[in-house]
Formats: sequence, C-alpha cells, structure tokens
Amino acid sequence: METWQKLLQESVTHPEKLTRRFGVDPTPLADVAERYPMRVNPYYLSLIKSVGDPIWRQAVPAEEEIHDSVCPADPLEEENQSPVPNLVHRYPDRVLFLVSSECAMYCRFCTRKRKVGGESMVITRQTIEAGLDYIRSHSEIRDVILSGGDPLLLAAERLEWLLRELRAIPSVEIIRIGTRVPVVLPQRITPALVRILRRFHPLFINTHFNHPDEITDTAAKACGRLVDAGIPLGNQCVLLRGVNDEPAVMKRLMQKLLAIRVKPYYIYQADMVQGTDHFRTTVEEGIEIIRALRGHTSGMGVPAYVIDAPGGGGKIPILPDYLQSLGDEVVLKNFLGETYTYRNAADRVDVAEQNAVNDRY
Repeated sequence: METWQKLLQESVTHPEKLTRRFGVDPTPLADVAERYPMRVNPYYLSLIKSVGDPIWRQAVPAEEEIHDSVCPADPLEEENQSPVPNLVHRYPDRVLFLVSSECAMYCRFCTRKRKVGGESMVITRQTIEAGLDYIRSHSEIRDVILSGGDPLLLAAERLEWLLRELRAIPSVEIIRIGTRVPVVLPQRITPALVRILRRFHPLFINTHFNHPDEITDTAAKACGRLVDAGIPLGNQCVLLRGVNDEPAVMKRLMQKLLAIRVKPYYIYQADMVQGTDHFRTTVEEGIEIIRALRGHTSGMGVPAYVIDAPGGGGKIPILPDYLQSLGDEVVLKNFLGETYTYRNAADRVDVAEQNAVNDRY
C-alpha cells in the first residue's frame, strides 16, 4: 500500500476522534457528520494550529451546517443541465464530467455537498461510458473538465483508461482536471501518477488552495512534479468567511502560489450551497480584496473574481469600478484611486464618411 493510501485509510471520519487531540466536545457535531460526511486525513489534520483556525474551518464539521435555512441544495442547477448522469453541459464547447464520488477530504464548503461522499452520488463504469458516448456524439465539445469528487483518487488504471478514451475523441482538444489532491493529500502526486498524466497533453490541472498555510513544502513538491511534467497549474479558491476574507491573507496566498508555479485563476464568491451559509461573505468584501490585489502585487497574481450565477447562469466576472466614463475621453481610476484620461480612438466609420465628404469639396 502506498503512503497516500495509508493516509487516506487513517482519515478521521467522526468528530469523536478529535476529542483527545483538540479537547472539543464531539456531541454537537455528530449529527452534522451524519448528514454531511467527514473525512480528514492525518496530513491535512497536521496543518491545524488551533480549534477554529482557517484549516479547521475547512475540514471539521460545524453546527451551522444543519441550521442553514437560506441556501438551496443545488444552487447551480447542475442536475437540470445534465443530459446524462454526472455530466453537466452548460457552456457550448465544454462539459463538466463527474468521474469520482470521493475526495481526499470532504471540504465543509463544497459545491456538491448534497451528494459527494454519499450514497446519492453513483459513479460506475457504465455512467462514465454514457458520458463518453455523449461527448463522442457532440462534436462541438472541445474541452472536457474532469471533476467529482476528485478524479485523482481514481485507481491509476481507471484514470489512464479514461484519459485515453477522451484523447481518442477527435473533437476533444483540451482535457482539464479539477482536484484538491495537491492541497489536502499531496502524497498522491507520485512519479508514477505523473508519468500517466504527461502522456495526454494538452492537459491542464486546476487545484484549490484557499489559505497560505496550505502551501507546505510537501504541497510545493507535488505541484513541482506536475509543472515539471509540462502540466500547467491554475488555482481556483473560494472566498470564505474566517478563512481568507482578509485582503492581506489573500494577497499572501496569491504570492505564495506564484512562488510554487501555480497561476491564480479564479476567486469564487461562495456558492449558495445548503449547509454553507456561514462561510459566505458579501460581494463588497470580494471587490475590496481584488482592489487590494490589483496594483499591489504582480498582475500574474490577480485572479478573476467571479460569481457562479445561481440557476445555472455560469460564471460572471465582478470588478471594482475602474472605468468612470466613456466617450471621446475615457476617464479611468487606478489602483490608488487617482483619475486619468485616455483619449478614445475616433469611430472608424465616421472618419471614412468625413474623408468622403472632404474629397467632394
């Protein structure tokens, strides 16, 4: 058994196992873990410095999860945009393909909290075959995002078979993998796994660091193995109350990501997922974080801040109001709040018409 498999096997799956180490009363959390599964492997557990810190909040059940009366179970309406089970076709040229029902850790803020790790998420060879058949029959699909659960928890043989099947479809140009394994179980990124992945370029991986303390030497080494194999890495983090909702924390996260060769890609406003309302911040707070990043750190470290629209509307970018007015002169505001004017280009049609008039006279 490999190290990562042993760590997974030794995961904490019930709050009572936290009592001896952290001195917490597990009784109020037992009902939460019964409804929303808990799994925290020893590696990620070792990153917790104190009860209630940013790592704890992401990993350990909280009573607020079962008292959420605000958020719906499936806010992005993935089920209504699934032409076959476990495949979401929302955008014209790409699909989200759910190929694993398990994660190395069950994040308390998960978008698919309603089913990941539970009996309602059924993924089999047959459901994956049905997804592959759908992709083969829709030639407009050029980009496939593998998700779940976590695709990198699949057995090596299953993952290799799946990637080979996708790469054999002529219309599929890009394969992407969404995974939190480099963050919560970096030991899974073995040389053997990397040898499999590097055979299926162009292959991209988006991972999910939410806090600077998650960027350990072990995580950096895992990311380095992937990048050295020619696999571009992006990071999609979620804005979470009590985790990364301070501008200084988010700025440090972005800087540390670049230092380990991971490109900040998105900051998501937290989805309105049932059981996660206590994590949600205001949109104004998100805008302030982007304002604190832009101009104050490298442009490479400024991700897009987006809201994945409830009802299945897709990702919508949110920006501070840098553009003040349009017209012959464009009035702009920079990251320091200073105003600048840019003279707009003349309308090319109007110029052509004026030249024609001048020629007649």
